[in-house]
Amino acid sequence: MLLISLLFYACSPQKDIIKSNTIVLNNLKNHIQYLSDDKLEGRRTGTKGEQLAADYIIYQFKTIGISPKGTEGYIQSFVVNDGKQINPETELNINGLSLIVGKEFFPFPFSPDIKLEATPAISVQEAEMPWFFDLKETLEENKNNPHFDLQEYIKSNSKKAKERGASAVLLYNTSEIDDKIVFDSKDKSELLPIPVVYVSRLAAQKYFNDKGATLNIKMRISIGQKNRIGHNVIGYIDNKAVTTVILGAHFDHLGYGEDGNSMLRTGEKLIHNGADDNASGTAALIELAKKLKVSKAKNNNYLFIAFSGEELGLYGSKYFTENPTIDLKTVNYMINMDMVGRLNDSTKTITIGGFGTSPTWSTVISNSSNSIFNMKIDSSGTGPSDHTSFYRKNIPVLFYFTGLHSDYHKPTDDADKINYNGELKIIQQISSLIESLNNKGKLAFSKTRETQTMTSQRFSVSLGIMPDYTFSGTGVRADGISDGKPAQKAGLKAGDIIIQLGDFKTSTLEDYMQALGKFKKGDKVQVKFKRGNDVLERTAEF
Repeated sequence: MLLISLLFYACSPQKDIIKSNTIVLNNLKNHIQYLSDDKLEGRRTGTKGEQLAADYIIYQFKTIGISPKGTEGYIQSFVVNDGKQINPETELNINGLSLIVGKEFFPFPFSPDIKLEATPAISVQEAEMPWFFDLKETLEENKNNPHFDLQEYIKSNSKKAKERGASAVLLYNTSEIDDKIVFDSKDKSELLPIPVVYVSRLAAQKYFNDKGATLNIKMRISIGQKNRIGHNVIGYIDNKAVTTVILGAHFDHLGYGEDGNSMLRTGEKLIHNGADDNASGTAALIELAKKLKVSKAKNNNYLFIAFSGEELGLYGSKYFTENPTIDLKTVNYMINMDMVGRLNDSTKTITIGGFGTSPTWSTVISNSSNSIFNMKIDSSGTGPSDHTSFYRKNIPVLFYFTGLHSDYHKPTDDADKINYNGELKIIQQISSLIESLNNKGKLAFSKTRETQTMTSQRFSVSLGIMPDYTFSGTGVRADGISDGKPAQKAGLKAGDIIIQLGDFKTSTLEDYMQALGKFKKGDKVQVKFKRGNDVLERTAEF
């Protein structure tokens, strides 16, 4: 009996490990299956699905016993600018009849807020009166001109109309050519001095057929910002230590692809469940919180942040680093997990980014790494995920990622495709690394090269800026400047707002990308940008 008991005792640690791993595997499945369920409708930032996901994460944090560290309990709310909207007070009344906004008329988003009453004649362009323009002739003249830009034509002609005395411009189209004019909520053009209003074909036929008529016009134009609220979820283990380790993963995804970031090109409105991107990282965050709650590695405090708004451009992590709930000077390092659920069982490759952000990483990772992984190292502290926001605050970072796949940003990124055993091994590796750093003190920070956080495949050139995707003003704000690139050589700095490249205005990020496509290597371009209240120009060479 004694021999049997000794054998059982000797085997029990291994059985405990197996039992522990089984529990973690089951937890991972439960987390990912819930977060990627259809009822959460893709966890788009600012939606009910995002709130359900946040509630789930909060419940897990409470169950683990980690403290709230947001601004409203576990929650830290932030505003996401969703473009512009036509405010309810907007109206257009012609001869005592009110037109239906959005159906019979709409103001262009570059219209100023204004209220006016006037009695203009349709065919007479009088000073201090609204002017009427039929787009028919212009559209027919340019129907075979691939370079014709109707929006720029409208802006340019409206400015000229103001210079000649117009108080407003009313546009309509009686031609058979579809002008494709809609209210563009993402338009960041600078406001024109007078309102520009589009009147539908049917309304124009009703009110503008008699060119000799004089109309009684009452107009109230009001354009506002359209916002939604995102939510970070933040929990804390206070070990009374001097330094704090931050672990993060974004929990938002694409919803139905409303923000234009889906890789589905069929035009269908389908739920993007985002099991790998990034329910997998969120599940890993929760399980690491459980491990660290009972860990003997007490020389750091631990802050766990589930970010939202990552898919829109790192909104949540950028907001946190600008509005931290702890002193960022006490942060030791940050580990980000984004898409860690598709470890390939054949190659066993994981990418670890941020390797160059501290000299410690090269020794600690090699010592703590499990030989089952084929590690692909990326030295840069920047990239298309939330660790970038912390690197910009001179904090050492690591970024765990198992790679892109054919389901990326598609409705097919589902829970049944997750490699749960692979994710378990990644969690074990991260846990081992954290414990190995317990007695290392505060890590030194190293600056690294900057990589683009947006695709540059369409362009043969790059200016070398990191765009601030959260910027809601006119132009493209540089969140960072890459060393040795044209922008830095031209003297641009982080915080500068690029408003024009050569002849091309860059009111939006899309304008900026389209402008880049016009240049090739060796070209020189005048870059016009705002720095504070000053508008400056520099010459950059691609």
